[in-house]
Amino acid sequence: MNAIPNATPDPANAASDPTNAALDPADGSVEAVAPGKLYGVGLGPGDPSLMTLRAVEAIAAADVVAYHSARHGRSIARSIAERHLRADHIEEPLVYPVTTETTDHPGGYAGAMEEFYEQAAARLAAHLEAGRSVAVLAEGDPLFYGSYMHMHKRLAGRYEAEVIPGVTSVQAASARLGRPLVEGEETLTVLPGTLPHDELAARLACADSAAVMKLGRTFPAVRSALETAGRLDEALYVERATMSGERVGRLADVDPSTVPYFAVAILPSRAPGNASVGVAAAAVQNEVRAGTPGEVVVVGLGPAGPMWLTPQARSALAAADELVGYTTYMDRVPVRPGQRRHASDNRVEAERAEFALELARRGRRVAVVSSGDPGVFAMATAVLEAACAEPYKDVAVRVVPGITAAQSAAALAGAPLGHDFAVVSLSDRLKPWRVVEARLRATSEADLVLALYNPASHSRRTQLETALKVLLERRSPDTPVVVARDVGGPEQAVRITTLAALDPATVDMRCVLLVGSSQTHVVERGDGTTVAWTSRRYPD
Repeated sequence: MNAIPNATPDPANAASDPTNAALDPADGSVEAVAPGKLYGVGLGPGDPSLMTLRAVEAIAAADVVAYHSARHGRSIARSIAERHLRADHIEEPLVYPVTTETTDHPGGYAGAMEEFYEQAAARLAAHLEAGRSVAVLAEGDPLFYGSYMHMHKRLAGRYEAEVIPGVTSVQAASARLGRPLVEGEETLTVLPGTLPHDELAARLACADSAAVMKLGRTFPAVRSALETAGRLDEALYVERATMSGERVGRLADVDPSTVPYFAVAILPSRAPGNASVGVAAAAVQNEVRAGTPGEVVVVGLGPAGPMWLTPQARSALAAADELVGYTTYMDRVPVRPGQRRHASDNRVEAERAEFALELARRGRRVAVVSSGDPGVFAMATAVLEAACAEPYKDVAVRVVPGITAAQSAAALAGAPLGHDFAVVSLSDRLKPWRVVEARLRATSEADLVLALYNPASHSRRTQLETALKVLLERRSPDTPVVVARDVGGPEQAVRITTLAALDPATVDMRCVLLVGSSQTHVVERGDGTTVAWTSRRYPD
């Protein structure tokens, strides 16, 4: 085979270079040669028999075969395609200047790699200018965490290019495990193991199914991130899928010192029945989950739909066997195969809490859903109150916070909660009205910004009227009031008025009110917006 490791004819001399021009047979004049074609050839995960027919055709059509390798010179891509290489192929090994070691390049690792890609692209461009077709070999798929993409970005705009997809290591890992990645409405998240630990843990926590690439030296951090996300017992491990030396098993059992770069961590589908199929390791993993004691997790959904859910909340919802909650809030949670949903009326909090705890006593993982933050006028108190009495004292209970209505409304209006504030519910179902009035007067005396929850309902129309009168005893009629309705929902509306101008008839249970202090300002800005904010400094 012919190797031209640094074939880079000067384009400026193309007219006199026989590799870039040809003699016209009629009159002996020089005729320009049409540029060659660039192929990005996906080879699949490693087994040569998993190469596509089109990949084999592209290699056969190419004059030049290029492949990446480390400085030791061995190329996995070349070894996969070796049976399809010919003696007349020109080979272009693209040798990385650095892999995992350090470099003295003035631009550091990023600078060294950028220079390498530029030089490699120039070498391939010389062949293309000379009319030679170039096939760049890529393990897996060329545009899926592949080095070919760096050539594609630099060359595809200048030359005809074709990308030939290949079977990815993620697909191969799923096949070798015999475990589905996603089913029905599940989503798959693909992550590099090089992400910062906390970022990786957050993404794993909220993923339905996931694959983590680029293990090797990152494996200890990936394992730790899976544990932080509460997903370690689900995680499976595949090393060198479809290749010699393949290994599969539970990720928690893998010795970090033995993990190569060509390994992937898989969180497979959680759909029912999937845990009972596949390799023996999956069966072991299923036994671990089956032996996990039950628990109740009270989950804050935030003020509205999925955009307001935290990764921790998503993870808790996905891991639950049973969902318990008020019907309206339950409707915000996507339906998942295998989960049982128990919806009820909003006026049976105690019964709902005991029902959830009883399910957990039987070994079930239960998520009690709550709007906003479950610890603010919501279900966490009801669950904990029941859990502190027999027979539920031994049931594990966790609370997953959510974004509150007050926080959401404040963000939409500006920053009215920028200084000390208080939160008061105007509902007198669970406390006498005299207590509500006493707290309103106390917050007014203290000049606190006040968030008012449950301001009015169909059956409670006089409480807000009375509350406004109480507040006006000590606060200026011009005190700003933010009225936020249906925050995050289709009828979201936020307006800023004053204590004197607020009409109680325009307020219902879907509203939260933020009553300013003496240091709350309302400003019309130059871009046409009006914002409310409370100074962080209080005058002496």
